[in-house]
This record gives sequence, C-alpha cells and structure tokens, in this order.
Amino acid sequence: MEQDFQQFFPVLGFLLCLYLILKFLLFLNYLFTHLWRILPQSFFRSMGQWAVVTGAGDGIGKAYSIELANRGMNIVMISRTMEKMQIVGRHIEKSTGRNVKIIQADFTKDSIYGYIEECIKDLEIGILVNNVGMLPNLDPCRFLSGKDNDKSVINCNITSTVKMTRIILRQMEQRKKGLILNISSAFGGFPCPLYALYSASKAFITTFSKALQAEYKSKGIIIQAVTPYGISTPMTRNASTNIITKSPGDFVRQSLNYVTNGDETYGCLAHEVLSKEHDKLQRGQMVGYKEMRAKQQ
Repeated sequence: MEQDFQQFFPVLGFLLCLYLILKFLLFLNYLFTHLWRILPQSFFRSMGQWAVVTGAGDGIGKAYSIELANRGMNIVMISRTMEKMQIVGRHIEKSTGRNVKIIQADFTKDSIYGYIEECIKDLEIGILVNNVGMLPNLDPCRFLSGKDNDKSVINCNITSTVKMTRIILRQMEQRKKGLILNISSAFGGFPCPLYALYSASKAFITTFSKALQAEYKSKGIIIQAVTPYGISTPMTRNASTNIITKSPGDFVRQSLNYVTNGDETYGCLAHEVLSKEHDKLQRGQMVGYKEMRAKQQ
C-alpha cells in the first residue's frame, strides 16, 4: 500500500505535465494560425455554394454573412428583422457580387422550420452558422426576478440550433462535406449566476456540438462550437472594443481561420489566452474548496 502511495505522486505529476504540454501546443496552434493564415480562400466555397446564417440582421450574424460572402459564398440570411437584412443583403451583393436570399423568421417560435426548409430545399448548402440567440434579460438578475420568457429563450438559443442542424446536416451527410459553426459562449463553460438560463443554454450548444462532431467527423463534416468572451453587439449594448472585447467583424475574420482546429474554438488569440487564465482560476478555486473541506473534517 505504501509503495503504491509513493508511486501516485510521480504519476500525477506526469499527467499534469502532459496536460500542460497539450494546452501549450493548443495555444501555439492558435498563435501560428493568428500570424500565418493557413486556410485558402477556396476552402469555404469547397464546402458548397451557399452559407446559411441565423440571426443575420445584426452583430455576429451580420459579420459572418459579410465575411463568408467575401470568401466566395452565396448567403442565406435568416432573422426576424427584414429591414436590417435587406440593408446587409444589398451591401453584400454590391460589394462582393455574391447572391443573397433573405428569409424572415422569428426563432422564438417553434413553428417556423417547415417554412425555412421549404425556402432552402433546392440550395446546395455548404456552411451553416447557428448564431441566433438572446438573453432573458439585458441586465444580470436572479432567475425569479427576471422575465418569464423561458420558452422564447430556449426556442431561440437551443431549439434553433437543433432544428437548423437537423434540416441541413442531412444534405451535408449525403455530399460527405460541410461546415457547421454553432455560436456558443464562454459563459457556457462554467455556472454563471445571474445569467443562469443563458449560461445553461450555451453549455448545451457546446456539448451538443462536440457530440455531433464525434458522430459525423468520419463523414467529412466539420462541426465546431465557437465560444467567445466579449463581443461588441447589441446584446452587449455595443460595448467599447479593446484587446478583449472584439468588434463582430474582427472576431469573425479571426474565428474563420480556426474552423479546422478541433471541436471547440474561442475564436481569437485574446480569448484563447483569457480562457487559460480562467482555467487557472477555476483550478485554484477547486484546490481552495478541497482544503476548506479537509479542515472541516
């Protein structure tokens, strides 16, 4: 027993070193991708002719629509804000020469998917960006103090991703290629008090994406959770941009270079570094909790 106990710590140390090495290699991967773009412009068009973007009228969805058009894709924009999509669509067609199809749909409703499927049934869809999402309340608050809009939040944040993936993944599987980007959040990586429902919905998106990638990677399909920290969007009241809080355009341009870097990406170098610091903080909190429990016993 004593000999086994003595061997435990070297093994634990080896596993910890291995974990840190893997984290370091992942960081270098982000760094090198940030400095030297490795995906050719033709990569995205090789997936298919069209990209479908939900929540496309503003913020991150608008940025994905514009950037994917810049990289050769025709765009299907889906949102409830027709006027905003029309403005963005005209800009895309004029600046890139790509085709734009606009579908007005409210993702807080669960009766829209037959209509969406009918609108896109004849299109060769190579990319799906499940971006649409909402906060239960713009200001942080306890669960019972906020609006009773649970069904709308779940429909928008969770059901939309599941339903849109089910519609489009079928043809990707038949063609043995495709790219699905599910926009999650770093808030989904840990319990987030005062944003409980939003945090939980994003945790679902991340887990769902990783499970699907395990199922469909062998079929030539890339499915990735994108889990950013701060992005300046209407949801964040268009917060001032800085080294951490990115503009939607800047974030999207960087994140598209990481689509082949595994089943989850933080989307940009700054957010990858921030995630490492958060991991250290979580480990420190866990050690402190265990020490406190040991003293209590």
